[in-house]
Amino acid sequence: MREISVLTFVSLDGVAQGPTQPGEDPSGGFEHSGWMAEYFDDAMELVNAELMEAPISFLFGRKTYDMFMPHWSSAPKSPHAEMLNKAPKYVVSNSLKEPGWANSRLIKGDVVSELKHILTGEGPRLQVHGSIELVQTLLEHDLINEFRLLTFPVVVGAGRKLFGEPAPPLALKLVKSQMSEKGVLMSVYRRTSS
Repeated sequence: MREISVLTFVSLDGVAQGPTQPGEDPSGGFEHSGWMAEYFDDAMELVNAELMEAPISFLFGRKTYDMFMPHWSSAPKSPHAEMLNKAPKYVVSNSLKEPGWANSRLIKGDVVSELKHILTGEGPRLQVHGSIELVQTLLEHDLINEFRLLTFPVVVGAGRKLFGEPAPPLALKLVKSQMSEKGVLMSVYRRTSS
């Protein structure tokens, strides 16, 4: 049985929208994209350590996929780029015709049923990056086993939060944490049975 983990950048006040670069996600009138820029290098050291830890597949929402695909499919050769390009990738979209990135598979229609079917098979965990709307769907249907959160020492104020309103109740256990020199905290939380 496979699992789903979520790796997401969040501010101290829980905002997950548009973290990496200015103009990244202006939806809903959001004006603070790029709020983690000052901490990017520290954050990526933590992310790379987690990505290289074990085999994974990727699960993307359409917006995040559209950001990752053009960059990583043509990125200079590196262990991170090689891993991303070789790993199986699933993209959730009803409007995308063809994924266009090696080892990618499109999921459309009844996404929840399709994901439940994928999870019954063999293979590495599916790791979601960003993809706030997809995460909300996964939360609603209780499909997330683990959260890998990078929390940044900033308060953004407005913006879409990782846990929407109302968030479903979840019991979690902290299984790992690590902090960067600039105060970015990576926390790995696993679902508990209660």
